[in-house]
Amino acid sequence: MTRRMGGGAIRMQDVARAAGVSAITVSRALGAPDRVSPETRARVEAAVRALGYVPNLAAGTLKSQRSRIVVAIVPTLANAIFAETVEGMTEALRAEGYQLLLAHSGYAPETEESLVTAFLGRRPDAIVLTGLHHTAAARAQIRAAGIPVVETWELGGAAIDMNVGFSNRDAARALTTALVARGYRRIAFVGVDPAAEPRARRREQGYRDAMAEAGRRPLIHRLVEDRGISMRSGAGMLDALLAGPRPADAVMFTNDYIAFGALAECARRGIAVPGRLAIAGFGDFEVARECHPALTTVRVPGREMGRRAATLILDRLAGRPAPPRVDLGFDVVLRDSA
Repeated sequence: MTRRMGGGAIRMQDVARAAGVSAITVSRALGAPDRVSPETRARVEAAVRALGYVPNLAAGTLKSQRSRIVVAIVPTLANAIFAETVEGMTEALRAEGYQLLLAHSGYAPETEESLVTAFLGRRPDAIVLTGLHHTAAARAQIRAAGIPVVETWELGGAAIDMNVGFSNRDAARALTTALVARGYRRIAFVGVDPAAEPRARRREQGYRDAMAEAGRRPLIHRLVEDRGISMRSGAGMLDALLAGPRPADAVMFTNDYIAFGALAECARRGIAVPGRLAIAGFGDFEVARECHPALTTVRVPGREMGRRAATLILDRLAGRPAPPRVDLGFDVVLRDSA
């Protein structure tokens, strides 16, 4: 809280006195600047800076019933693609005078539930979640809040309110089919425990679909640490992929980070890519485009997903029609690694 040198909080009346205007004019200059002259607004802003005044947003919320805050919960901040989604949301919301309050759940539904409880108590105007899988308690709380909700990063019929994303299953199926078309026969899939990460489960299902259509036996390997967010995870899978009398000749990793980890380990060991082992990822992170050989992957519109989620919320809050479902699609990107 901003305090005067002699003690006590700096009040709007103090700003008004310093600027030579009324308190209501200060309120208008800060909350609706178009309603005051540029000269008055400049005097008020100068007084605010000089006094270090911080407006009481909670008081404004009580009057307007709007906090102008949108909450977003993502699984992790270590994954670049989620960062792009957050940036897309932030840019679109900020342009309309809204701020984003961000937290990560560590891929744990129970942690997401506790965050939902904490954030809803602060009366946000809307909430953005990752995926469609949430605890029953979290879903009940969100519905009871009666605010716009957008679920991102996958599509499905079980959305709470609005949904923007793509089909993880179709994307993985398309990438696996592309690897089959390139002549690879023993194509492996490396992912996390499907019970722990629903989006990874959808990707594994898509891989299995394509392998069945090609008459191939699936080769599934599970990551046992890091939930697939570190490069070390991919490097640690090489021995399993290359072991046995019929080792994999291609592998699809559930994201680009672990794929790059495997690619770097192949370079360290002198294993030819794609000659000995073709490698594909998922996400088209910056590392996929810059590594050598460049990584075959699935491109998903992470930044656009965030922007569209914000647009849906802004439309709903403004009373404009907003579609309940937006499919942004995906692209299979074939590069030198496979």
